[in-house]
Amino acid sequence: MTTVWRPRVRIAVPDVGDAENTDTRREELTKKGTKRKRAPPTKGPCEHGVKHRSSCKVCRACPHGRVRSTCKECGGSGICDHGRRRSQCKQCGGSQICEHGRRRRQCKQCGGSSICEHGRRRCRCKECGGGSVCEHGRRRDMCKECGGSQICEHGRHRSQCKECGGSQICEHSRERHNCKECGGKGICEHGRRRRECKECGAK
Repeated sequence: MTTVWRPRVRIAVPDVGDAENTDTRREELTKKGTKRKRAPPTKGPCEHGVKHRSSCKVCRACPHGRVRSTCKECGGSGICDHGRRRSQCKQCGGSQICEHGRRRRQCKQCGGSSICEHGRRRCRCKECGGGSVCEHGRRRDMCKECGGSQICEHGRHRSQCKECGGSQICEHSRERHNCKECGGKGICEHGRRRRECKECGAK
């Protein structure tokens, strides 16, 4: 195979209009300074001892001590117009709400992951040894002997305590479920407690 020799001929480009020489352009780029180097990625745990910084509650928390995306006061992206988590809001059709109007993982009909083989919530099942069941065989947060978080200083369920202004107490100082004026679900069409009504039981 024969090689072909070609002479190297450099043709000078005359300055026409805005055309500039490449040598001067290189000089200008060197005069502008070098590009700032990016800091190396952080490795290992954060200052609070959490391995992944993104999983640290303190590092990623908002000024109110919550996760920024789910903080109502910060207007997090995970909060809907109804003041609930967007994924768990029935009105918004959240992704965690099933076709039966329940949380998908807690729905028996959908076979949710939180439902055990006994048809109960896995964490509250005594036979499965759920984490929410204490040594006394009760829900840990509802156990007086364990000092559960749902037990108030008066020794009652916090949500049902009138003195504490529990969430289940209506403006008439009754349990919201059993209040006629509030239209509680525990009141039947005959104006009695549903479970104590003979007419409802005869149907």
